[in-house]
Amino acid sequence: MTFKEKLNTRKSLILLAFIAFIALGLPDGLLGVGWPSIRRDFNLPLDAMGMLLFTATAGYLTSSFFNGKLIARFGIGGLLAMSCALTGITLIGYSVSPAWGLIVLLGITAGLGAGAIDAGLNTYVAANFNEGLMQWLHASYGIGVTCSPLIMSFAVNTLNSWRLGYDIVGFFQLLLAACFFLSLRLWTSEKKPAGSDEVKKLTDYRTSYLETLRQSRVWLSLLLFFIYTGAEVSLGAWAYTLLTQSRGIAPSVAGILTGSYWAFFTVGRFSAGLYTRRIKLHTLIYASILLAMTGVALLWWNPSDTVSLIGIGLTGLAIAPIFPGMMSGTSERVLPRYAANTIGMEMSAAGVGSAAVPATIGILANNTTLEVIPACLFGLFLILLGVYTYTVLTGKKAKQTSAIRLNGAEVD
Repeated sequence: MTFKEKLNTRKSLILLAFIAFIALGLPDGLLGVGWPSIRRDFNLPLDAMGMLLFTATAGYLTSSFFNGKLIARFGIGGLLAMSCALTGITLIGYSVSPAWGLIVLLGITAGLGAGAIDAGLNTYVAANFNEGLMQWLHASYGIGVTCSPLIMSFAVNTLNSWRLGYDIVGFFQLLLAACFFLSLRLWTSEKKPAGSDEVKKLTDYRTSYLETLRQSRVWLSLLLFFIYTGAEVSLGAWAYTLLTQSRGIAPSVAGILTGSYWAFFTVGRFSAGLYTRRIKLHTLIYASILLAMTGVALLWWNPSDTVSLIGIGLTGLAIAPIFPGMMSGTSERVLPRYAANTIGMEMSAAGVGSAAVPATIGILANNTTLEVIPACLFGLFLILLGVYTYTVLTGKKAKQTSAIRLNGAEVD
């Protein structure tokens, strides 16, 4: 393959990766807008949504956890193609389901497809591209999750059917699956000649999960994602309640304040892709965590509504680069041979954290006061800073030890 052909292939794969992450975000915003209509059609109670979220999360955790094994078996392209096809078929299945129980059951396959796409793309980008592209990749998810409520709103209000909203996104997923199937050759890594000294990519390793789980730094890496995602989701989930029920802020104003969190978060993801090449990864993450702690501290202090607005917006802007940055740095924390397996496990840990941490903070707030929320968030970011620092230091020592052993083997 000539240099020009390789460059064109690289551009095509990047474009497909961006479209895939937009597609990953599309289903996530459908349920919230469609839920009133779904409830009415199936005569459901308000909290019945939890049943679907539970099965979808179970599927997501399963496929993302076994990401390394799935990539080894099917390759990146094959995995993405099958996952998009599974997601598309599931969404169309939602639209034709005659009973709520069937939709709940289909939530498992929806989660399986989403988890495989998420973990597979993260692994591929971490193995082949720089931190800046990882930031933009995650920012493109925001495009999808922003467009999906508009799609469902159009389906419900103009087409008078929530089912058509799922049909539209489902057919888009099938179209993307076809693109992945047609581009399978592009996703296949070139075979290395025997005796080649070329450095392996993360997806070239075939490390067992048992061996991976024996590494203490793998568990520390999972803890990082559990804490971070828990903090990210907790602020988004509880900010509105804190502002309206504890601080007496008008719902309309509180909505703007809460919305600013996700708005600044999206801006932070896109802007991070521009300056990651100029800043070292560890420096970026350290600065982001410290800035997030500052934002949460302002929200905790709360001398005025303006300060709360600044605190929430600053936190959203600050945390934006952390998740993709930590994802890109996985191979530095756990060594490359464990990275593909670890990335999938990190996605699972993030899923658990996004559910467990907000729920725990909610229990604490219910039994004490809502003002415990910013205090908990500050503590979470402080712990995140400590764990991340520890993983960086131990990672450097592990690399030095590994290098000494390799040199010794070569001398022998």
